[in-house]
Amino acid sequence: MNRIDRLTAILTHLQSKRTVRAAELSERFSVSLRTIYRDVRALEESGVPIIGEAGQGYSLVEGYRLPPIMFTREEALAFLVADKLVEKLLDEQSSKFFKEALIKIKAVLKSSEKDLLVEVQDTIKVLKSGPSQAANKSSKAFQVALLAISEKRILATSYMTFDPERKSDRELEPIGLFHSYEQWYLLAFCRLRNDYRTFRLDRFSKMQVTENSYSTAKHPSLQTYLDKIASEQKLHQIILEVPDGSLKYLANSKYNNGFVSEEKMGGLTEMTFMNSSIEGFVRWVIALGDLVVIKQPQILKNRLDELLGEIKERQYTAGDRSESRGHCL
Repeated sequence: MNRIDRLTAILTHLQSKRTVRAAELSERFSVSLRTIYRDVRALEESGVPIIGEAGQGYSLVEGYRLPPIMFTREEALAFLVADKLVEKLLDEQSSKFFKEALIKIKAVLKSSEKDLLVEVQDTIKVLKSGPSQAANKSSKAFQVALLAISEKRILATSYMTFDPERKSDRELEPIGLFHSYEQWYLLAFCRLRNDYRTFRLDRFSKMQVTENSYSTAKHPSLQTYLDKIASEQKLHQIILEVPDGSLKYLANSKYNNGFVSEEKMGGLTEMTFMNSSIEGFVRWVIALGDLVVIKQPQILKNRLDELLGEIKERQYTAGDRSESRGHCL
């Protein structure tokens, strides 16, 4: 990126947030802090009203705006892709807000870019995976949780735990929302347990924003908490041996199971995973059937043997019951 393009991009970045730190701009444009200081000084000398506070960052004088920005062909196409993804990933209400914002963005596109979006509109599809019922539940909870976070209000909820299945009423101090394993989760301080908990949005049967507020000062940030959880998890190193012809069957799910790396060995590939749940991983391996061989750890091999035995016993027992009912008839 040449300097003129970078100066324009810095000005655009300054308009996107109330305050922007020099370190953030340095990382964003892959230049040194000294270069950022020179660029900001150049913008100031050209008449751009920038306020700089030590330790706080840069901001534009309230009310200063650039005229509508023109987008490139590639940026216009990126909006279309984002629109397709948002439609499937976000809840219904957030998707609606995004589409309304996107209409305003499209209004400043050149005629050729508008024609391009119409032309390729139906050539991009994002297929929805996962049950629609769960998605609908997540959709309802997402906006409520987002409102509570923005207003720092306590949530009154009813939540169904997974194992064992048990419903409980809880007051939550929401910290943040994150998407993982094709699900939306809420991180919150649970007053019932007096500790931080992660909740799957589609397992809430009730969620209401109360009038009671809470202070965020005593809580860690969402990223801080997620980093802490990751460092505390006991991760198992798992190595699978996969014939090269079968790799395609693992491509879409390997990252959800802790994929780290792979190494080619003739016609085979050794895939390394780091995963905290032996039980969850072995059930994924069973779904792959004869496509993989477990190299390590032994604990995973042992659990696979046990689970296969349990499956065999259950199927034979169920078959015997069916035969008995048939004789009775």
